[in-house]
Amino acid sequence: MTRPQSHARTGIVLGLAAYAVWGVLPLYFKALAHVGALEVVAHRIVWSLVFLTAFAAAFRRWGAIRAAVAAPRLALTLLLTATLIAVNWTVYIYAVASGHVLEGSLGYYLNPLVNVLLGVAFLGERLTRGQAGAVALAGIGVAILALGAGGALWISLALAGSFASYGFIRKVAPVEAFEGLYVETLFLTPAALGWIAWLIAHGQSSFRVAPGTDLLLVLGGAVTAIPLLLFTAAAKRLPYSTLGFLQYVAPSLQFLLAVALFGEPLTRAHLFCFALIWTALAIFVFEGYRSGRRRAAQLAAAASAG
Repeated sequence: MTRPQSHARTGIVLGLAAYAVWGVLPLYFKALAHVGALEVVAHRIVWSLVFLTAFAAAFRRWGAIRAAVAAPRLALTLLLTATLIAVNWTVYIYAVASGHVLEGSLGYYLNPLVNVLLGVAFLGERLTRGQAGAVALAGIGVAILALGAGGALWISLALAGSFASYGFIRKVAPVEAFEGLYVETLFLTPAALGWIAWLIAHGQSSFRVAPGTDLLLVLGGAVTAIPLLLFTAAAKRLPYSTLGFLQYVAPSLQFLLAVALFGEPLTRAHLFCFALIWTALAIFVFEGYRSGRRRAAQLAAAASAG
C-alpha cells in the first residue's frame, strides 16, 4: 500500500469514528433526559474547556490560541460562531429529550443542502441542473412534512440553519479547528458557569445529586471534543467530497435509533419527506462525483498537452 493510500484509509477510519460517535449521541442525551437542556449544554461547555485545556497544554497550542483571542475581528467572529453552536446544541438536546430524534436527524440530512444554498448566495457558487433539482426536491420534502407533521419541523430547520451557518462562517474564518473551538468554548464558559451557579443557588441543579448523573455531565467534555478532534484529523487526510459523503453516517444512525430503539412514530409525511431528502442527497452525491471526474479529466488533458 502506498503512503497516500494509507493516509486516505486512516482518514476514512477517523472520519467514520467521528460520525459514528455523533450518530449514537442520542443514547447519551437520552440518559440525561431528566436534566434540563440548558443545564446539559452548560456542563458540556465547562467540561469541554477542561478537556481542551488539557489537550492544549499537552500539544503546546497556547500561542495560536492567544493570537486568535488578540485579533478583534476574529474574536467577534468566534463569538458569533460560539452562539450558533450553543443554539445548535441546545435545540438538539431538547429534541432528543422530548422524543424528536427523527426531526433531529432530518435537520442534519438537510444541513449539506443548506450549505449549498449558502454557497450560492454568498460565495457566488453555481449549481448544475442536477444539483438545483436536488435542492428543489429537498424543499418539496420539507414542505410535505410541514403540512403533514410539522409540529416539530422547527427543530429540523433550526438545527440545519444553525449548523450550516456555523460551518459557513468557520470555513471563511482564518483560524484552525482546534484553536477556534477552544476560543468559542472559552467565550461561552462565563455564561455556562453563571447558569450552573444560578441553578445551584435556587436548588434546581441536577449536579452533585446522583453520582451517575454527575459522571455523565462530566463526560460531556470528552463527548464534545473527541469526535471533533477525530473529524479534524480526518479532514486533513481526505478530499472534501469524501468527507462530505461520510457525514450522512451520523443522521442515518440517528434515524435508525429513533425508529428502532426509541419507538418514535414514523408518519406518512415523514416517509415522503425522508424519501425526497434521500433522493436529493443521492443526486447531489452523483453530481459531485461526476463533476470531480470531469475536473480530473480536464487536468489530465491539460497536463498531457503541456
